Amino acid sequence: MLNHIVIMGRLTRDPELRHTQSGVAVASFRLAVDRDYQGRDGGERQADFIDVVAWRQTGEFVSRYFTKGRMAVVSGRLQTREWTDKENNRRTAYEIVADNVYFGDSKRDGDSSGSYQRESQNSYQSGGYSSGNHSGGYREPAGYQGYSSPVSGSDFAELTDDDGDLPF
Repeated sequence: MLNHIVIMGRLTRDPELRHTQSGVAVASFRLAVDRDYQGRDGGERQADFIDVVAWRQTGEFVSRYFTKGRMAVVSGRLQTREWTDKENNRRTAYEIVADNVYFGDSKRDGDSSGSYQRESQNSYQSGGYSSGNHSGGYREPAGYQGYSSPVSGSDFAELTDDDGDLPF
């Protein structure tokens, strides 16, 4: 069976970090995820508000680096919880249990909340934090100086050969 979901949206409020009785960190937050289409009347785009739960190091990472309004990419699994409320009605909640959480936007000007930083291999990485390992995050190779195009616009020349032999 396969239960894997990836969503991208903005946090509707700051994440709430709590700890279980045994000391395990758990962060909960909600993402506003835009739909790909507009409403029938052609008006504003609609959004879905999706609850997310991040456990352990992933939860600590989210509570430390994400705030209301930040864009986040969440990869995880969909989970349902059922309970009975005070009026004895059965309720169901749908939420995503996050395996990985990544930044979906770049560091804002003047933002010192810890988004993109080059750090050691043993600390939180810029792209995200995955439960139990650092393989989900983006790491620049040592000595990386950025990308520069090997050719400029003036280096291109128009081809004069006949394109009749091309298969497309």
